[in-house]
Amino acid sequence: MARPGTGAGPTDDEGPQKRRNPVMRFFGLLGPGLVTGAADDDPSGIATYSQAGATYGNSMLWTVPATLPMMMATQEICDRMTLATGDSFGKLIRRRFHDGTRTIIAVLIAALIVANTLNLGADLMAIGQGMRLLHAGPAALWSAIAGVAIGVAVVAGSFEWIGRIFKWLCLVLLVYVAVLFVTHVHWADVLRGLVGASIAGSPAYWALVVAVLGTTISPYMFFWQTAQRIEELRDEDLGGDHAPALDDRSQQGARRRLKTGRIDVFTGMVFSALIMFAIMAASAATLGAHHTSVSSAAEAAKALQPIAGSYASLLFAVGFIGSGVLAVPVLAAAGAAGMAGLLDKQWGLEKSPQQAPLFYILLGVGIVAGTLLAVFIHNPIQILVLSATVNGIAAGPFLVIMMLISRDRGIMGRYRNGPLAQWLGWITTAVMCVAGVYGTWYTIWG
Repeated sequence: MARPGTGAGPTDDEGPQKRRNPVMRFFGLLGPGLVTGAADDDPSGIATYSQAGATYGNSMLWTVPATLPMMMATQEICDRMTLATGDSFGKLIRRRFHDGTRTIIAVLIAALIVANTLNLGADLMAIGQGMRLLHAGPAALWSAIAGVAIGVAVVAGSFEWIGRIFKWLCLVLLVYVAVLFVTHVHWADVLRGLVGASIAGSPAYWALVVAVLGTTISPYMFFWQTAQRIEELRDEDLGGDHAPALDDRSQQGARRRLKTGRIDVFTGMVFSALIMFAIMAASAATLGAHHTSVSSAAEAAKALQPIAGSYASLLFAVGFIGSGVLAVPVLAAAGAAGMAGLLDKQWGLEKSPQQAPLFYILLGVGIVAGTLLAVFIHNPIQILVLSATVNGIAAGPFLVIMMLISRDRGIMGRYRNGPLAQWLGWITTAVMCVAGVYGTWYTIWG
């Protein structure tokens, strides 16, 4: 699978040049973990965090320190599963479960593809909204153009260079961090929010918490993390055409590969949490302070006005467009790779449609359906938050599957979960299952 903006991972034989330059060595270690963390702050995440800050001020900031260890634990487990076995999440599901259970999981992955399509469509809507903020024309037209262009780029195999450009454009979201230093932030209230001292009790508040959890710990991240790591491993000289497992390395090389993988994952999750905190706090200090609702990208852009002034819409638009362009192929490919792996079919953006027909059919259906959704539905913020809620509902079952695989000695060997990973993993699973039940209840009856 093509990796936007990433390089090949380290091999067992790293040159002295890299060892002499620790800064470049650190950035060279960053790959799937960082990309996954950045993709987590897609337009769905931006909209949900903006909605939380605008509606409830700083009272939902406690979700940042609460979700960070959960994100780190789940993505580290996903990464370690792939490093230990050389298999993607879909392939590991096939190895761990038998025919009857596989059928149930196939239905879950199909539901995930539907959820991803909803999210994908919402992200395409956000791209259109971003283009409208740039006064480039109707949002629906640009959503359609973006969907077609991304689909063609993905099938033609030219998405990697596009991903490199837009990955850096997403860094404009760091402007939210700057907002915290130039606007009137009530830091005492921020602290109360971080420690959970101002939690609200309304059903709507907790429904938005489910959306925050869903956009932060999304099932597509599990499949994308493992799929992207597989392709990075295949680039190593050690792997040949296959991804090498940890047992294929020397003992020292295996330890180093685990360490570098964790650095990558933890860096990506910390970056994601930083942006999450900044968007919530900035929105609370600007939109929330004036009780401004968020129902469009233009209204969410107002949170940037203290630092960007008349350029707020421009910066926000570039961020929405950049993060959306990255997120669309990630969302489409994640579920397609999971289903293809489960069914023991070829997958990967580096392969041609003739080599991986099922993968490209699922990917194409997702992009086409998402594009149609983006063109004919015109309430992007509500759809973005709804897509986050759907992901919150879907996360629990996949976390259960992940935990069963990662503790299996026959699959993981000596690299199965240790006590800390077990505790954090199952706590996260329990939290997301409860959130899913509540999100289902609120969506139907709330």
